[in-house]
Amino acid sequence: MTSHDLIVVGGGPAGYASALFAASAGLDVGLVERSKLGGTCLHVGCIPAKELLETAAVFRAVGHAGEFGVGTSAPTLDMSVAQSRKQGIIDRLTGGLAKLLGSRKVTVYDGSGALGAGRTVTVTGGDETVVLTGRHVILATGSVPRALGGFTVDGERVVTSDELLSIESVPATAVVVGGGAIGCEFASMLSDMGSEVTLLEVLPRLLAGCDAEVSRQVERSFKRRGMKVHTGVSTSGAEPDGESMVVRFGDGAEARAELVVLSVGRRPVTEGLGLDGTAVQVDERGFVVVDEYCRTGTDGVYAVGDVIATPQLAHVGFAEGILAVQHLLGEEPAPVDYGNVPWCIYCRPEVAFAGLSEQDAADAGLDVVVSKHRYAANGRAMIVGDTDGFVKVVAERSADGDAGRLLGVHLVGPWATEQLGQGYLAVNWEATVADVAALIQPHPTLSELFGETVLSLTGRSLHG
Repeated sequence: MTSHDLIVVGGGPAGYASALFAASAGLDVGLVERSKLGGTCLHVGCIPAKELLETAAVFRAVGHAGEFGVGTSAPTLDMSVAQSRKQGIIDRLTGGLAKLLGSRKVTVYDGSGALGAGRTVTVTGGDETVVLTGRHVILATGSVPRALGGFTVDGERVVTSDELLSIESVPATAVVVGGGAIGCEFASMLSDMGSEVTLLEVLPRLLAGCDAEVSRQVERSFKRRGMKVHTGVSTSGAEPDGESMVVRFGDGAEARAELVVLSVGRRPVTEGLGLDGTAVQVDERGFVVVDEYCRTGTDGVYAVGDVIATPQLAHVGFAEGILAVQHLLGEEPAPVDYGNVPWCIYCRPEVAFAGLSEQDAADAGLDVVVSKHRYAANGRAMIVGDTDGFVKVVAERSADGDAGRLLGVHLVGPWATEQLGQGYLAVNWEATVADVAALIQPHPTLSELFGETVLSLTGRSLHG
């Protein structure tokens, strides 16, 4: 039996962040991974998805080069080259992660880890069965795409994100089932690559977790691009009909396409995790139950990342890993403030936000003031040729009636994901409108629109 100060089960973002942070604090760490270091995010999630979205953006940009006076022939898309580039990025990042873990003397075990009594972890599936014991254990086994009744995933005509990210050619037609963040990204990507896309969402609007105005902006943009968007519709499944798949939805409507993409969320991976002889609990949805410090019911055992019922974001997994390690070291970390984490959605137009939406603030009984400015009047947006979208700031009304603390920042438009930083910091530092309005914004930039939007809440403004 091999002992470690900390055993981490799962080598995705939450797991490897836990291992690296603990090792940097001087702990002896063992990391168990059953597939590939980097997990979903690196291999079938964040990285490959954004690489292919960038491929779609380049394809689109070349097609519009004539607007800038740059003469080109009609662009073509070679998915074999795109896939090779994608894999090269993944390989470099995977290799870099392995070297980083090695440099910090983290012992990596190949196989699946099952937690037992006494904080033992039995690793199977590798060259041999290994039994580990640790003073502390962090469970970080991640998630996989959810299934949906009536849809049989065959990896060819009906796919999840796992298979879509390895497509060898762009389908002429596609139906995307699910209008959340991942579904909107895939629909946007396929549309920009040339597919005729139908997007189906059971909830009343796309991107239900976003501010309602942001959701409407994305839907309008999608429709202007020729996508068929149907919200508030349920689906009954997909059936083959010749070369097409037929998806039935709503009150007898149907959509025909070469490819059906299921994007209806992800479920936690807890099967095979063992837990016999422990007090670790799993809820009815399959998530490991934890407290605000990511502690399970067993002393010394924590759980982080997609395996717990918190936002399924890589950077949230990073934060939870750091929190868990700080706590097991006996420090006094502040719990993760899940209401203010940054969210980034990489469809076109991009979406990014942190803090409360206007409706969330109203539901919380807060008296708010709102400011919104569009990219249509932003010089840099005009220069890059992408003026679709806006910046919206939600602030609390102070006792004297003026705009006070910033509660939420919402962006939809060009490179919104790269502009969220200052808004995220302002919301989390509980900055006031006056604090932020006094800052100098560089010009001409896309990010200056945030400063302009806040400045207008003081009752005075420059361009708006």
